[in-house]
Amino acid sequence: MIRSSSGIVAGLAAVALAVIGFLTYQASAYAPADLSAPRAAESLPATTSKAPRDKNHPTALPGGSGTGQRVVYSLDDDRVWLVDEGDRVRLTFRVSPGTVDPLPARYVVTSRSGTIVGSDGVAVEHVVRFASLDGIAIGFSAAVDGSVTPPDPARKLGAIREPRGAGAAMWDFATIGTRITVIN
Repeated sequence: MIRSSSGIVAGLAAVALAVIGFLTYQASAYAPADLSAPRAAESLPATTSKAPRDKNHPTALPGGSGTGQRVVYSLDDDRVWLVDEGDRVRLTFRVSPGTVDPLPARYVVTSRSGTIVGSDGVAVEHVVRFASLDGIAIGFSAAVDGSVTPPDPARKLGAIREPRGAGAAMWDFATIGTRITVIN
């Protein structure tokens, strides 16, 4: 009886190792080459220098920013749009960018933190990270004291600061895996 139960255990262990190996292989196809730097989910067309804007409605969602639920961040306009699955803008607001901008591309939210001290020493909340450039994490956050001041230009900072109310809305909207589209 001992031999048959040890054979079953050995067989189950072999099957478990095979399954783990297969899942590891599948996961490796989606892992960035440098695990410390999340990769863009999809590059935007190189020919698009600036997404089309409605000149009569400067806060309207720019064309060419994708479809479905997403966060759209315009580098040129310092503006963010929270867009629902029906392509309706739930909220738009201005932001104060860091000194390091993400490249125009499509990303996904990779990590979040409730309350931390930012790399500039400011207490922040509702941190939503989606990119990294030259080892600098890039994401949205709101200063706990409510300030939205420009960063020190002498420092390399990836924080995109938003008003506190907008930060709370971003926190509720942009969970892990939510698409972020960065446009010029």
